[in-house]
Amino acid sequence: MSNQYVIVPQNYRSDSMVSISPADKRYFEQAQAKQKSPPQQMMFGGYSPSPSLQKSLSTQLSEQSIDDFSRMQKDSDTELVVQYILQLRDADKREQALSELSKKRESFPHLAPLLWHSVGTIAIFLQEIAVVYQHLQPAQLTQAQSSRICSVLGLLQCLALHVQTRSCFLRAHIPLFLYPFLNTSNKSKAFENLRVTSLGVIGALVKGDDPEAINFLMQTEIIPLCLRIMKKGQELSRTVATFIVQKILLDDNGLNYICQTPERFFAVSQVLQTMIDDLHQSQKDDQRLLRHIIRCYLRLSENQKAGEVLKKYLPQVLKDPTQSFIKDEVVKKWHNNLLQNLSIK
Repeated sequence: MSNQYVIVPQNYRSDSMVSISPADKRYFEQAQAKQKSPPQQMMFGGYSPSPSLQKSLSTQLSEQSIDDFSRMQKDSDTELVVQYILQLRDADKREQALSELSKKRESFPHLAPLLWHSVGTIAIFLQEIAVVYQHLQPAQLTQAQSSRICSVLGLLQCLALHVQTRSCFLRAHIPLFLYPFLNTSNKSKAFENLRVTSLGVIGALVKGDDPEAINFLMQTEIIPLCLRIMKKGQELSRTVATFIVQKILLDDNGLNYICQTPERFFAVSQVLQTMIDDLHQSQKDDQRLLRHIIRCYLRLSENQKAGEVLKKYLPQVLKDPTQSFIKDEVVKKWHNNLLQNLSIK
């Protein structure tokens, strides 16, 4: 990865996030040896984008103008949205315009194409993101600053969700600009909102089961960043981060990638175990988080070599088929399927 794109410290790579004993590593490699599939030559953090961000942006931004989209739907709401987009260019009006546009994400279906193809809008978003970097270390982000950048992130989420802008969003490598926000650990409300909303953008990318989005994310530092949040984050950020890892695992390439080496597999499985132990010991009734954790385990069990290892390393509390802290009927079914896959009775 060139220095132009290194925005996440390398010490957060998944291979360095977990300590594996020689015996555990041999156990995994013995299970792996039973499989004949060729190894994938990809590592966490190995993404190296080819075109420059500037070239990608300039190519996409010049294709259509606001006027082209305005002709699609001539009504007062469209005119209002266009006016807000134009106000983004005025520094004095930008904060209010960002807030108003963010409120239109669900009610205005053409917002994403309008934002992407309006001249200078994406550059303004990136400028807003870059301004926040200086407040991350040392941690000096105020609630007002957090609210403003979260409006920008909400609009990026809109771009990530929309079928007409998702591919452009990925080719411009916009998600990479959010990774410094995910790499924070301050537990204040301002920082937690920043992390959750940033995770929401990544979650929007994986929500549609788009192979292009999954392949892009696998080549970046998103998995170790999510694992770090899953292990040490607060409730909502942990849930969204676990959802992202779940969606990557549900993709065949994602499952193979994570199960390819013992370092990757144990990085994921040990964090999942820590979360299960935390939920069980604290008696937290967080069924939504538990749902994502069980689904991750079930998907891992569908890989033959990972399933062999999980027979030994599945948390003891999950080896009980009558476990009472699982209340959702669908999750109970997933849990039973997990035990069947691992031949645990």
